[in-house]
Amino acid sequence: MDHGRVLQIGKIVGVFGVNGELKVFKMAEDMTFFEPGSRVMLRTDDGLLTPCTVRGAKPHKNIVRVRFEGIDDRDAAEKVVGAGLFVPRSALPDTDADTWYWCDLIGLAVYGTDEQYIGRVASMIETGSNDVFVVQTDDAETLIPAIASVVVEIDLECGRMVVDLPDGL
Repeated sequence: MDHGRVLQIGKIVGVFGVNGELKVFKMAEDMTFFEPGSRVMLRTDDGLLTPCTVRGAKPHKNIVRVRFEGIDDRDAAEKVVGAGLFVPRSALPDTDADTWYWCDLIGLAVYGTDEQYIGRVASMIETGSNDVFVVQTDDAETLIPAIASVVVEIDLECGRMVVDLPDGL
């Protein structure tokens, strides 16, 4: 399994029952990462990534109940509580030309159309109407709406975003 750039898709938050089933807080919309036979990586507190194969999963309230090969009882399950679940970035499907994964946008340098440096994308906020880029410098934070009229260009290869900020931002 590719251990290069990895993305967190969940976190083990508890155990369910006595047969090694785990409660997972899911951070990815797509349930295909949890289909039987899927491979994910567990990252425990020591930072090591351990490949695991999903035996089964089912949504349960606000979590997913997941079984992994080799975790067959409650004792084994309790040892991995708190571990993050990761997949290689390469496991994500390709996007359309004007669509990006948030993880690809985090860290981009942001410039205005006047070439003035605004900061780097530190995170994103999901709102009801549109997403918002949180752009930071050492001493300032700017919230920029992720809409076509504001975002002029995104160049992942150059690690750069150009925005046309509305008055007042």
